Amino acid sequence: MSGRKRFFTEKINYPEDRQVVLEGDEFIHAKTVQRVEEGTEIILLDGSGKEYFAIVCSIGKRSLTAQITSVADGDREPRARIYLLCGALKGDKTELVVQKATELGVYKIGVFSSEYCAAFMSANKMERLNKVAREAAKQCMRSLAPEVVYFENLNDALQSAQDYENKLFACEFAERSDTDLKNIKDCAAIVVGSEGGFSEAEFKLARSLGFSQITLGKRILRAETAAITLTSLAAFALGELG
Repeated sequence: MSGRKRFFTEKINYPEDRQVVLEGDEFIHAKTVQRVEEGTEIILLDGSGKEYFAIVCSIGKRSLTAQITSVADGDREPRARIYLLCGALKGDKTELVVQKATELGVYKIGVFSSEYCAAFMSANKMERLNKVAREAAKQCMRSLAPEVVYFENLNDALQSAQDYENKLFACEFAERSDTDLKNIKDCAAIVVGSEGGFSEAEFKLARSLGFSQITLGKRILRAETAAITLTSLAAFALGELG
């Protein structure tokens, strides 16, 4: 069944409704890229964590209809929750971070602006980032795509992670790590800045909100490298890559 193409759709009311209509970008992708035909077996995802196995029964100009044949719980979702907060990056670097973080199993992604951030985030860019997350989720066989949200400032981003037991803040001001990643459990919120890094005031803000400082070594990493590296380390420490 792993060879079936996967598509995200709106909330599925199964078993009351066994027919699902696929529209919009996912329909275009199914028809023009994946070359789905009548009789093709596919998997539908509605963000519930379930996988709906279905057969395409008709294809129109703007939508297709599929008949659900069975449903199963997705088995590739991580047990541990990782919340990545990343400063907005220039060009398509934020897309790269979202793609790789999704593959690594993050639960949620927050993109934020900060004092030294030079990138601008628009509604269209956020829509694009969520699309990148969905495509990455399909590629790595996840049944959920992490939601990508935007925060206008660092304080709002940090406040959104207060429920996490392990809160890690990567910063060039950190001469040593307060937390041994080998000891974290259950969940983690990790924060990485944009290309300009953080100001002293932002570093103090994070510390006042209970974030532990983390260093990623003596070498200066690109912002996107730092985000992907810390996500990987957290995922490994939480048992998701072992």
